[in-house]
Amino acid sequence: MANKYQNMNDYNEESEKKKKKRMTLNPFENMFNKDGKGVEKDEIKVIDNPTLGNFFKLFRRKLNHIFSVNILLILGNFPIFFALLAYAYTMTEIIAPSSQIYPLIRGVSYFDNSPTVMTLLGIFGKQDSLAIPTTLSYVLFGMTLLVIVTFGLVNVGTTYINRNLLRGEPVFIMSDFWYAIKRNWKQGLIFGIIDVLLIVILVYDIIYYRACLAAGGIFLTMYVVGYGLAIVYSFMRTYVYLMIVTFDMKLIKIMKNGLYFAILGIKRNAMALLGTIIVVVLNYLILKAFLPIGLILPFIILFGLIQFMFIYAAFPKIKQIMIDPYYREIEKQNTEETAEE
Repeated sequence: MANKYQNMNDYNEESEKKKKKRMTLNPFENMFNKDGKGVEKDEIKVIDNPTLGNFFKLFRRKLNHIFSVNILLILGNFPIFFALLAYAYTMTEIIAPSSQIYPLIRGVSYFDNSPTVMTLLGIFGKQDSLAIPTTLSYVLFGMTLLVIVTFGLVNVGTTYINRNLLRGEPVFIMSDFWYAIKRNWKQGLIFGIIDVLLIVILVYDIIYYRACLAAGGIFLTMYVVGYGLAIVYSFMRTYVYLMIVTFDMKLIKIMKNGLYFAILGIKRNAMALLGTIIVVVLNYLILKAFLPIGLILPFIILFGLIQFMFIYAAFPKIKQIMIDPYYREIEKQNTEETAEE
């Protein structure tokens, strides 16, 4: 992890900077920057003892902030709604055979009307409703590609907020969100594009190899490998966004360190993954039992909570390996200089 202490002054400045709440006529900014309950006496100690019990304590205290982060994650990545709009309202439905073999059997049936061919025609001629994209659909899908611009920037802003919540710092949602983006927009934009592409590739690979599982052999192996890579990358990307908002380092070194941390912090990362699985399954069960509530939950808390869990798991490991040794080294140097004087 070379040059990991390249610019720790930025880290200090964030801890010491004075944040002043400004009155505004913007109702959304007033909503996000509303005064909270303040900092409780033992709250700052959470970062020094990030246990499972302290996670629930911090979660209870910062629930309003997590709601706000969830809204930012959804509204900030608004291009995704173009795809949802395209699927919901612009697709043309047609009735057609669902099997790709049907055209072949249909062609054979013109020359052979045997019972066997007719039976196959009945089996593979099952009709399904198919959605066909229209011109407007393609336009909306094209507009959805704007998410490669928003994705990294929004994650940089929300990661900065969640990191400060964990550190016990005063948080003002909108001002902190824009501060982090303005300060880290280049790396956030570049890694956001990489992030989206890797997520799409990993998801596509998993879906493709799952569809080929019946063939067994190499497809089963690749399916397992695809899932493993997706899990490791889900760990890695959290560390990358955290280091972008915390240190002044080259992106390639940040990504390299992110891979190291994904392995070094495997226990805490696994707990965050388990928590994610639990909340997603709960949301699914609620969706099955109470459809309106299940549909609303992702827009209220789901994505913000998942990011909060991963950052709670990841940042203590960064603090342990990259931040604490730096301060111990500075303290040692100061002690030596004082002794020499």
